[in-house]
Amino acid sequence: MNKSELISKMAEKAGLTKAESKKALEAFVESVTESMKAGEKLALVGFGTFSVNERAARTGINPSTKQPIQIAAKKVVKFKAGAELAASVN
Repeated sequence: MNKSELISKMAEKAGLTKAESKKALEAFVESVTESMKAGEKLALVGFGTFSVNERAARTGINPSTKQPIQIAAKKVVKFKAGAELAASVN
């Protein structure tokens, strides 16, 4: 499913227009992004939890030259599915 298909599905399920659904989806994505930038955890009970994790610097290998390279530390966004979502997929 892509973004436009999701917007259509949201509009159908919520009884909204596609324009309203698009605004709602964009507001959700913007809110999650702001929360992640602030380093906050976002928990949607039954759906899942978004969090920011620190990934330490490490040494890797360039596959084309086989030379060791230094990979910088960075922050990554992690999503852990909630129990209800995980159960519905099985």
